[in-house]
Amino acid sequence: MMHQAMEKADVLIEAMKWIRQHRGKITVIKIGGSLMEDENAMTHLLLDTVFMESVGMQPVIVHGGGKAISDAMLASGIEPRFVQGRRYTDSASLDIVKRVLGKELCEHLVQQIDNFEGEAKPLGVCFDSNVLFGKKLELTDEHGAAVDMGWVGTVTRVDTEPIRRLCAQEIIPIIPSVALMDDGSGQALNVNADTAATAVARELQAEKLVYVSEVNGLRTDPEDPDSMIDSISADQARKMLASGAIVGGMIPKIQACLETLERGVNQIHIINGRLRHALLLEIFTSMGVGTEITGQESILS
Repeated sequence: MMHQAMEKADVLIEAMKWIRQHRGKITVIKIGGSLMEDENAMTHLLLDTVFMESVGMQPVIVHGGGKAISDAMLASGIEPRFVQGRRYTDSASLDIVKRVLGKELCEHLVQQIDNFEGEAKPLGVCFDSNVLFGKKLELTDEHGAAVDMGWVGTVTRVDTEPIRRLCAQEIIPIIPSVALMDDGSGQALNVNADTAATAVARELQAEKLVYVSEVNGLRTDPEDPDSMIDSISADQARKMLASGAIVGGMIPKIQACLETLERGVNQIHIINGRLRHALLLEIFTSMGVGTEITGQESILS
């Protein structure tokens, strides 16, 4: 028993260095839609987030909800359709996105954090304080013709004042990836959660941006989990992109990471949210459990 207690004390001492380094600084945490369906994973992720806030960090959650939206669309007789990896969103689909993603899932996260003795508040189009603004996304096909995506958008502006105010009040902001047109029309837009999180991190000049997904990080071999890179510089990541070493859905994520580093965010992490307490292990231990991308030189490991 005494040995176990001493080991716990050692863990706390190791964490102290990182707590002091990140105290008072904003960390944006992007939670993917698939993880929202995993109750066990979400329990540990939100407990980790409450812990972060309790030791003086300022976590901000940006979330998606793809599976829940698809399930709700099917229940309403609407077949989900994806174009170039993005959900086609007509008016009927947008109503579902606003209800499920913009309200129900957001409120559920707030309630869960409250159950863990933390405090959170939603910031979105279905609540008093919307913070994401954007424009319709413009895509073209292989012939250069415009592709109709319906009410799909991209974030052009983030109202950071309500986010910073909540952080200063020791309240965790919860931001669903739904924006309003930045023309005053009040029209809602379905936006990609990854790009929404990067926009929030950039405008807040966050210390960290953490992508919580179902992969353990960036791999030199996408099929081999043991090939994960612990730490990589922006220059090294660019070389991997140019060489074709980064493939599939990791390409836009790494591209967004590089753009975000250029805009002042210091560190970006990619972690597997199904690993118990992945957030705490990545942020408060020397080894970490995912991939850290920085603007400075590092060595592939």
